[in-house]
Amino acid sequence: MVNRFILNEVSYFGPGARKELPAVIASRGWKKALVVTDKGLMKFGVAKMVLDVLDGADIAYEVFDDVKPNPTVSNVTAGIEACKNAEADFIIAIGGGSSMDTAKGIGVVVTNPEFADIVSLEGVAPTKNKCLPIVALPTTAGTAAETTINYVIIDEKRQQKMVCVDPNDIPAVAIVDAELMYSLPKGLTAATGMDAMTHAIEGLITKAAWEMSDMFELKAIEMIHKYLPIAVNDPTNPEGRNGMAVAQYIAGMAFSNVGLGVDHGMAHPMSALHDVPHGVACAILLPTVMRFNMEVSVPKYVQIAKVVGVYKDGMTDQEAAEAACNAIEELSKLVGIPQHLSELGITEADIPALAEQAFTDVCTPGNPREVSKEDIIALYHKIL
Repeated sequence: MVNRFILNEVSYFGPGARKELPAVIASRGWKKALVVTDKGLMKFGVAKMVLDVLDGADIAYEVFDDVKPNPTVSNVTAGIEACKNAEADFIIAIGGGSSMDTAKGIGVVVTNPEFADIVSLEGVAPTKNKCLPIVALPTTAGTAAETTINYVIIDEKRQQKMVCVDPNDIPAVAIVDAELMYSLPKGLTAATGMDAMTHAIEGLITKAAWEMSDMFELKAIEMIHKYLPIAVNDPTNPEGRNGMAVAQYIAGMAFSNVGLGVDHGMAHPMSALHDVPHGVACAILLPTVMRFNMEVSVPKYVQIAKVVGVYKDGMTDQEAAEAACNAIEELSKLVGIPQHLSELGITEADIPALAEQAFTDVCTPGNPREVSKEDIIALYHKIL
C-alpha cells in the first residue's frame, strides 16, 4: 500500500510569528493580497494585529470580511468577485476554519474557473491548477485548516455541507501565532479545542491510519488533553494558548492525509441543518462515537489511555480502552461542552434528516467500524 503525505511548503510557529509576513511575501514576489476574514475579527481588533504588520511594510491589500460562520456557496462566490476586482495575486486568510475554507474556495476557483459553480468542487474534485497562494493565520486552535487539503462549504439549495478534498487547496504558508488567539471566548476555545481532539482521535483510528499519522495524532491527543483546560480557564496564558495552537496543527497534519470518520459525518449535517457550531457538534458526539468504535479500536484506545495518563499497571486492554473513553468524556465536561442534542434545539423529529446526510457524508466511510444508517440514528438517539 502507498501512503501519501501532503503538508504546507513552510510553516511558522510561536507568539508573534505574524511578524514573519513581510519577509514571506517579499521572498515570493507577491504584490497584492486579498485579506479574507470576518467582521467579528475586524471589530475586535484581531485582524488588525495582522493588518498592522502589512501596513508597516507597505504591503498592498484589500479586505473581504463577509465570511459567515458556516460559509456558503454564495459567500465564496462573493469572495471570488472581490478577489478579481482587487486584482490580488495571493490571499491572506485570518480566522478560524470558516475564513480559511472560504479562502480555499476562492483560491481554487480563481485558478480553476471551470469550477465556478462551487458545487462541482464537492468530494474529490479534479482540479488541475494549484489555488491562488494562501497565507493562513489561524485565530482558533481547532480546525487546522491552515495545513489541511479539506474545506467545507454549505450548499444553500440542498441545505447540505459539501466536504471538498483537494491537494491543490492547501495553503502555501501557515503562520501559527498564538497571540491571535488570546481574545478567543471561553466557549469557542472549548469547542474548537474539542474539534481538534476529535480530529486527532478520528485520525488515529480511521481506516487509512498508519505509523506516521499515528505518531502525530497521539502527540496531539496528549497535548490537547494537557493544554485545553489551561487555554479555557486562563486565556492569556502563553503556555496553554501556544500548546493548543501547535497541538491542533499536529492533528491537522495527519488527519488531512488519512481522513476522519462518522463523528464528522454526523457533525456536518448538525451545522448545515441547525447551524450548530462545528466544534460543538463534533465534541458532543465524540464520547458516544468512541464507544461505538471500541470493538475495533481497543489497541489504539490503550495508546490514548497511556498518553492522557489514565492507564494503570494491571489494567486489561478493555479496561484501558474504557478509561480512555471516560477521560475524553470528562475533558468535554470539564471545558463546558453540552452533553445532549436537546440542549442545541435538536429534537427526535430532526434525527431522520440528520442521519440521511450523515450516512452519505464523505467522512463516514473512513470510520474504522462499518456503520449503517440505523447505527447513526441510534447514535443520535443516545445523546438526544
